[in-house]
Amino acid sequence: MVLEAYKKVKANKGSSGVDGMTWELLDSNLGRHLYKLWNRLSSGTYFPMPVKQVVIRKKSGGTRSLGIPTLLDRIAQQVVKHHLEMQLEPLFHDSSFGYRPGRSAHDAVARSQRNCFNHDFALDLDIQGYFDNIDHDLMMKALRHYCKDKWVHL
Repeated sequence: MVLEAYKKVKANKGSSGVDGMTWELLDSNLGRHLYKLWNRLSSGTYFPMPVKQVVIRKKSGGTRSLGIPTLLDRIAQQVVKHHLEMQLEPLFHDSSFGYRPGRSAHDAVARSQRNCFNHDFALDLDIQGYFDNIDHDLMMKALRHYCKDKWVHL
Protein backbone atom coordinates (compact mmCIF):
# COMPACT_ATOMS: atom_id res chain seq x y z
CA MET A 1 0.00 0.00 0.00
CA VAL A 2 2.82 2.40 0.83
CA LEU A 3 4.63 1.77 -2.46
CA GLU A 4 1.43 2.27 -4.49
CA ALA A 5 0.69 5.46 -2.55
CA TYR A 6 4.23 6.69 -3.26
CA LYS A 7 3.68 6.17 -7.01
CA LYS A 8 0.40 8.12 -6.97
CA VAL A 9 1.80 10.99 -4.91
CA LYS A 10 4.95 11.22 -7.03
CA ALA A 11 2.83 11.41 -10.20
CA ASN A 12 1.30 14.64 -8.80
CA LYS A 13 4.79 16.23 -8.62
CA GLY A 14 4.13 18.24 -5.46
CA SER A 15 6.73 20.33 -3.67
CA SER A 16 8.43 19.63 -0.36
CA GLY A 17 6.96 20.50 3.02
CA VAL A 18 8.50 21.95 6.18
CA ASP A 19 11.19 19.25 6.30
CA GLY A 20 12.59 20.33 2.93
CA MET A 21 12.74 16.74 1.61
CA THR A 22 12.79 16.77 -2.19
CA TRP A 23 11.82 13.93 -4.51
CA GLU A 24 15.50 13.44 -5.31
CA LEU A 25 16.38 13.05 -1.63
CA LEU A 26 13.46 10.69 -1.03
CA ASP A 27 14.32 8.59 -4.09
CA SER A 28 17.99 8.40 -3.12
CA ASN A 29 17.07 6.10 -0.23
CA LEU A 30 13.51 5.16 -1.12
CA GLY A 31 13.42 1.72 0.48
CA ARG A 32 14.55 3.03 3.86
CA HIS A 33 12.11 5.96 3.85
CA LEU A 34 9.10 3.90 2.77
CA TYR A 35 9.92 1.10 5.21
CA LYS A 36 10.16 3.61 8.06
CA LEU A 37 6.80 5.12 7.04
CA TRP A 38 5.17 1.68 6.77
CA ASN A 39 6.61 0.65 10.13
CA ARG A 40 5.26 3.77 11.85
CA LEU A 41 1.83 3.44 10.21
CA SER A 42 1.46 -0.24 11.07
CA SER A 43 2.77 0.09 14.64
CA GLY A 44 0.63 3.12 15.51
CA THR A 45 3.63 5.40 16.05
CA TYR A 46 3.11 7.59 12.98
CA PHE A 47 2.43 11.24 13.64
CA PRO A 48 2.45 13.78 10.79
CA MET A 49 4.79 16.75 10.77
CA PRO A 50 3.45 20.32 10.80
CA VAL A 51 2.33 21.60 7.42
CA LYS A 52 4.02 24.41 5.54
CA GLN A 53 1.63 27.35 5.17
CA VAL A 54 1.56 29.08 1.80
CA VAL A 55 -0.73 32.02 1.07
CA ILE A 56 -2.17 32.09 -2.45
CA ARG A 57 -4.22 34.77 -4.18
CA LYS A 58 -7.80 34.07 -5.22
CA LYS A 59 -9.02 35.07 -8.68
CA SER A 60 -11.93 36.91 -7.05
CA GLY A 61 -9.55 38.87 -4.82
CA GLY A 62 -8.24 38.20 -1.36
CA THR A 63 -6.09 35.30 -0.30
CA ARG A 64 -6.39 31.81 1.08
CA SER A 65 -3.99 29.72 3.13
CA LEU A 66 -2.85 26.41 1.72
CA GLY A 67 -1.18 23.74 3.85
CA ILE A 68 1.67 21.84 2.17
CA PRO A 69 2.38 18.53 3.95
CA THR A 70 5.74 16.78 3.71
CA LEU A 71 6.19 14.22 0.94
CA LEU A 72 6.08 11.33 3.41
CA ASP A 73 2.93 12.74 5.04
CA ARG A 74 1.29 12.96 1.60
CA ILE A 75 2.17 9.32 1.01
CA ALA A 76 0.68 8.38 4.40
CA GLN A 77 -2.48 10.34 3.57
CA GLN A 78 -2.78 8.48 0.27
CA VAL A 79 -2.45 5.12 2.08
CA VAL A 80 -5.27 6.08 4.45
CA LYS A 81 -7.41 7.50 1.62
CA HIS A 82 -7.13 4.29 -0.39
CA HIS A 83 -7.84 2.11 2.65
CA LEU A 84 -10.91 4.15 3.61
CA GLU A 85 -12.25 4.24 0.06
CA MET A 86 -12.19 0.44 -0.10
CA GLN A 87 -14.22 0.25 3.11
CA LEU A 88 -16.58 3.21 2.72
CA GLU A 89 -17.30 3.50 -1.02
CA PRO A 90 -19.84 0.64 -0.97
CA LEU A 91 -21.80 2.45 1.77
CA PHE A 92 -22.45 5.66 -0.19
CA HIS A 93 -25.73 6.21 -2.00
CA ASP A 94 -25.48 5.76 -5.75
CA SER A 95 -26.65 9.34 -6.28
CA SER A 96 -23.77 10.75 -4.22
CA PHE A 97 -21.03 12.32 -6.35
CA GLY A 98 -18.91 14.76 -4.33
CA TYR A 99 -15.26 13.80 -3.80
CA ARG A 100 -15.84 10.23 -4.96
CA PRO A 101 -13.44 8.34 -7.22
CA GLY A 102 -14.57 7.95 -10.81
CA ARG A 103 -17.42 10.45 -10.44
CA SER A 104 -17.56 13.97 -11.78
CA ALA A 105 -19.81 17.01 -11.74
CA HIS A 106 -20.92 16.00 -15.25
CA ASP A 107 -22.05 12.62 -13.87
CA ALA A 108 -24.03 14.43 -11.16
CA VAL A 109 -25.77 16.64 -13.72
CA ALA A 110 -26.64 13.64 -15.89
CA ARG A 111 -28.07 11.79 -12.87
CA SER A 112 -30.13 14.80 -11.79
CA GLN A 113 -31.54 15.12 -15.32
CA ARG A 114 -32.64 11.48 -15.20
CA ASN A 115 -34.07 11.96 -11.71
CA CYS A 116 -36.18 14.92 -12.86
CA PHE A 117 -38.35 12.52 -14.83
CA ASN A 118 -38.96 10.24 -11.84
CA HIS A 119 -39.28 12.64 -8.90
CA ASP A 120 -40.94 15.99 -8.30
CA PHE A 121 -38.30 17.25 -5.84
CA ALA A 122 -34.55 17.84 -5.76
CA LEU A 123 -31.95 18.04 -3.04
CA ASP A 124 -28.95 20.32 -3.51
CA LEU A 125 -26.31 20.67 -0.84
CA ASP A 126 -23.57 23.28 -0.86
CA ILE A 127 -20.60 22.25 1.23
CA GLN A 128 -18.65 25.50 0.89
CA GLY A 129 -16.65 25.95 4.06
CA TYR A 130 -17.72 22.51 5.29
CA PHE A 131 -14.21 21.26 5.99
CA ASP A 132 -13.39 24.49 7.83
CA ASN A 133 -16.35 24.01 10.17
CA ILE A 134 -16.77 20.24 10.60
CA ASP A 135 -17.10 18.96 14.16
CA HIS A 136 -13.86 16.96 14.43
CA ASP A 137 -15.06 14.85 17.38
CA LEU A 138 -18.23 13.87 15.53
CA MET A 139 -16.26 13.05 12.39
CA MET A 140 -13.87 10.84 14.39
CA LYS A 141 -16.83 9.10 16.05
CA ALA A 142 -18.24 8.27 12.60
CA LEU A 143 -14.81 7.12 11.41
CA ARG A 144 -14.44 4.77 14.41
CA HIS A 145 -17.92 3.39 13.73
CA TYR A 146 -17.18 2.49 10.10
CA CYS A 147 -13.44 1.76 10.31
CA LYS A 148 -12.02 -0.30 13.17
CA ASP A 149 -8.37 0.08 12.11
CA LYS A 150 -6.70 2.10 14.87
CA TRP A 151 -3.78 3.08 12.65
CA VAL A 152 -6.26 4.95 10.43
CA HIS A 153 -7.64 6.89 13.42
CA LEU A 154 -4.20 8.41 13.99
